[in-house]
Amino acid sequence: QASVLAAAGLAALVVGITGCGGDDTASAEPPAQTTAMDTSMGETSAPAEGNIVETAVAAGQFKTLTSLLQQTGLDKTLAESGPFTVFAPTDDAFAKVPKKTLDSLAANPDQLKAVLLYHVADGEVRAADVASMSSVETLNGASVPIKANESVVRVGGAKVSQADVTASNGVIHVIDGVLIPPQ
Repeated sequence: QASVLAAAGLAALVVGITGCGGDDTASAEPPAQTTAMDTSMGETSAPAEGNIVETAVAAGQFKTLTSLLQQTGLDKTLAESGPFTVFAPTDDAFAKVPKKTLDSLAANPDQLKAVLLYHVADGEVRAADVASMSSVETLNGASVPIKANESVVRVGGAKVSQADVTASNGVIHVIDGVLIPPQ
């Protein structure tokens, strides 16, 4: 129940922050590119010049996530050090989180930070590695379960829709759900 509340608070923060997010004129084209790169982002995207945060911002589908990272200060951590692996929920994934949960997270910055850190692993874990793992320890301190078969990889119940998006300081795996850490 607390996990659900934490996720709701996170979602509320994300929604609130997303509404306040700036219109990056430089990112006017990447969102259009993002919609067309569902299956080909890894090879057709620009070389990994940007860090994880810059790469996520440029993709255009992680406005909620990047806003929450900025609110908690985790954007600086994910931009300056690494390598990291980020299981990045899309804006659509955050839209599925109940408003009540988001409101709760918005009211509790420590809980929001814990939820966000549950999406980040230390080191660079590529798709080939993830497919053979049963879990991965996150920066939250808890491990997130991984289930893989020949066609689908799930991280904490969320489906990986795009793997191995390379950044200068790690890798992003796009997921279709928001991960809630165990209590």
